[in-house]
Amino acid sequence: MTNTAWVFPGQGSQAIGMGADLASLPQAQERFALAEAELGWSVLEVVKDPNDQVSNTRYTQPCLYVIESILVDLLKQQGLVPQAVAGHSLGEYVALYAAGVFDFTTGLALVKQRAELMAQASDGMMAALLGFDADDLAAQLEATPGVVLANDNNPGQVVISGTPEAVEAVLGAVKAKRAVKLNVSGAFHSPLMAKAANTFKTVLEPVTFGTAQVPVLSNVDPTPATDGATLKQRLVQQMTGSVRWREITLALPGLGIDTLMEVGPGNVLTGLAKRTCRDLALVNVSSLDQVQQLVD
Repeated sequence: MTNTAWVFPGQGSQAIGMGADLASLPQAQERFALAEAELGWSVLEVVKDPNDQVSNTRYTQPCLYVIESILVDLLKQQGLVPQAVAGHSLGEYVALYAAGVFDFTTGLALVKQRAELMAQASDGMMAALLGFDADDLAAQLEATPGVVLANDNNPGQVVISGTPEAVEAVLGAVKAKRAVKLNVSGAFHSPLMAKAANTFKTVLEPVTFGTAQVPVLSNVDPTPATDGATLKQRLVQQMTGSVRWREITLALPGLGIDTLMEVGPGNVLTGLAKRTCRDLALVNVSSLDQVQQLVD
């Protein structure tokens, strides 16, 4: 018997047409209709837009949440359950939904407001670095005000975030096999998101977080937790804090996890895990066909 962690990708994994195959299912149709009533726009229309409307932060995050949540429901209907959950940035909201911390509508309302706040954060820049010396990068970040490590994804890939000047300075100083400036509206997971984070904190405060049914490993603290208040506090910190994904992946075998299942579009998280923890079996579930293959 396998012990599986379900992990959920965030912004950057979206693709035109993602989740459209789910629309053939009555239960998914109900979810899409419920989402449209909450959002004021259609997830299916956005994901099908050939002009890549789905990559606009305001739309990306709710679309990912809705589609990944539907996949969660389908997996559970097949009798599958995770032994632990985690999500990368936006994906943490789906992880909390999957763990029963809040219901679908509550999570969607939070994601909608989060997306709108982050879309308005026009200051700053983010860049991914691949193939670099970790000590050199750490030294440059320490010596350069206004830039931080935003995503510690795996030993060979990180994302830095900060003011354009500071990010450019680090990119110019660190030798890397590849450096890519990200197409995002602001310096996510950095102190530059403090204003948006403070506003979002007031949104979170009245929301009740229940006890998680399975351990949740949070972006800002990779130790497993089930207490609702703890998980809520970690989410408050998430918008300005670093995504400690490498540590999350490394923690899974210690929880008895032998299989990592990425639930959502693309294969970013399984790709990161290949280098971080080679002993984990990797599974991707991004479509109705892949859900059915798991139980056939």
